[in-house]
Amino acid sequence: MSLYVNRLLNMKRIKVIGFDMDYTLVRYRTERFEALTHRLALARMSRAYGYPGRVTDLKFDFQRSIGGLVIDKRNGNILKLSRFGKVKISFNGLDQIGFREQSEQYGELAVDLSSPQYKSLDTAFAISQGVMFSQLVQLKKEGVPLPDFTTMADDIQKAVNDVHQDGSLKEIVISRFDEYVVKEPKVARMLERYKGYGKRLMIITNSDYAYTKKLLDYALNPFWEQHGKWEDVFDVVITQADKPGFFQGESRFMRITDEEGRMENYNGSLAEGIYQGGWFGKLQQDLGVQGPEILYLGDHIYGDVVSIKKTCGWRTALVLEDLEEETASLKKAEELQREIDDLMEKKNDLEREINRIDLLYHEGKKTDKSRLDELFSETDSLNTRISDLLNTHRTFFNPYWGEVLRAGSDESRFADQVERYACIYMTRVSDLYDYSPKTYFRPVRRLMPHER
Repeated sequence: MSLYVNRLLNMKRIKVIGFDMDYTLVRYRTERFEALTHRLALARMSRAYGYPGRVTDLKFDFQRSIGGLVIDKRNGNILKLSRFGKVKISFNGLDQIGFREQSEQYGELAVDLSSPQYKSLDTAFAISQGVMFSQLVQLKKEGVPLPDFTTMADDIQKAVNDVHQDGSLKEIVISRFDEYVVKEPKVARMLERYKGYGKRLMIITNSDYAYTKKLLDYALNPFWEQHGKWEDVFDVVITQADKPGFFQGESRFMRITDEEGRMENYNGSLAEGIYQGGWFGKLQQDLGVQGPEILYLGDHIYGDVVSIKKTCGWRTALVLEDLEEETASLKKAEELQREIDDLMEKKNDLEREINRIDLLYHEGKKTDKSRLDELFSETDSLNTRISDLLNTHRTFFNPYWGEVLRAGSDESRFADQVERYACIYMTRVSDLYDYSPKTYFRPVRRLMPHER
């Protein structure tokens, strides 16, 4: 697969490469993993939060949520926004909101995501949350006694956090790694290649040490060719980093002292070793490098990319798993898209001619009204044809939300964040294997409307 470049990145100047672990260094079988999260979280809500037992009968529907959506906690809606913050698609429960009702609710105002009314679903870990919210809103519409929308959204978040943090989800994953985790030998070879080029490697993960060790033992250790274990490959490993907090405020480090996960307070150099907690400032200082000499790869647009760009000055790479299926769909729809583009150009030509004749008419000059009628008729025919083709084009993508990085003719809000904050992006970390550690990544020259 390819890497996609937003801004210049000279890998020769990168001295340290850091990785998030979950959904970055190690890939999950997303649909299975999120289905498990969905089941455990709903069971927790029924058992501990007083939700009716009926919620545990809900079936996970992977298509109901994608990365980059936004929950409107006040109105019980899930939204897809354009790069300008305009609502392009919206659902209330399992029902799509019609254009007129959507316009009445949101109009032309840009959604302010800093408001507590909204919650972003920006990672693969959030897919189950979007599915649950849609399903619970639907049950509430059908008369099932449930709390208000804000309480439901908060309870879903809390339940998902609970099953991640109390070990109930991880215990199942650990017992069936082969069912939930993807093994990629190329990741180990890629890491050893970078190590051989003198790059220092580190992991910064929110997962605890015990889970980190078991997961990396399973996913990486069978594939090393020059090393015995992952602890020999990574110079620094930070567990329970509490990102994005790790990049935002000072906190103390604990050092992991043995394979059992015992810890001690630590104030020495962080240039090597395995730790818990802390903050980026001391880590960067002890590594003896400048911010732009560090490249960090993660899957969370905010926790792994935006927060780093705003506070650390590190170079950033986003792992966007959704893009793998989307690029394949774009390729399948390529010929159809060309036909739509050609028809749109013809429509533009017709409209320019209509406008020219209309101006002549208003200036009192002689015009051919029959020609104007012909042009309107041709435009109507084109509109019908384009509409039919657009409906066909949508069938190549998610049936509810369409493309992840596009909202109609605009880029999506998620795409805008990717473009603004990620130096490069890719579908999986192993995509790096196809590029030399000395690659100079250069973006394609972007055209503004007046340059096209």
